[in-house]
Amino acid sequence: MLILKCCGSLSIQYKLQIHIAIAPVPYVPYNTLLTELATVQEEIVTVHNTLRRGVVPSASNMLKMVRWATEGSDNSSGSRTTKTTLRNTFCGENMHLTTYPISWSNVIKIWYNESKYFKYGEWTSLDDDIIIKHYTQIVWATSYLIGCGISPCPKRLSTQYLYICHYCHEGNDPAKRNEPYNAGSPCGDCPNDCENKLCTNPCLYYDEYSNCQTQKRSFGCRSQSVQQFCKASCLCDKEIK
Repeated sequence: MLILKCCGSLSIQYKLQIHIAIAPVPYVPYNTLLTELATVQEEIVTVHNTLRRGVVPSASNMLKMVRWATEGSDNSSGSRTTKTTLRNTFCGENMHLTTYPISWSNVIKIWYNESKYFKYGEWTSLDDDIIIKHYTQIVWATSYLIGCGISPCPKRLSTQYLYICHYCHEGNDPAKRNEPYNAGSPCGDCPNDCENKLCTNPCLYYDEYSNCQTQKRSFGCRSQSVQQFCKASCLCDKEIK
């Protein structure tokens, strides 16, 4: 569960991170979308995992997503950053704005439909109004914790609805966005920790340096800086990281 406050006008920095629902999709009562409901949490996790196990080409290191609960969040349409932190990791964020409430399944599928602009392994130059970051975050292999929330945003003449999901570990590393997962046989990287084509052995830690493997080889994990900023490389051996 992610508790949101919707405040102020939408920041222009989210121009490429928020969708306005245009194509007609079914109306759903707002009170059935609240993420403190176990059925809603299950829907969100199930839809994500269904999409993750069905990627083309198939993924050898795709982690199974699980939900986490937070007591509250100040992240909102007026926030200044899309970075959220949990212990030992950073989290990414997907956002969606609608003019009326729609199901979480439809919101997630709208994000995923950006896949039509994505081709695995290729760097694609996209126009400003075409984005794939929502899709690549959904299928980012090492993201395994998810928490979502919805908030009504009253406007002068109507109410809009802001949907947010946070993903930990954070995805969309610019250096890897063309390959958000390892292509290969499902669970090829986790043969002993596999559930229905998804890996179940996440590394609980996060590398804050992009060159942690080099740092580890050069200085070893006894180095204070390597210990502090390369925890995944030092503490996770067989886990997916």
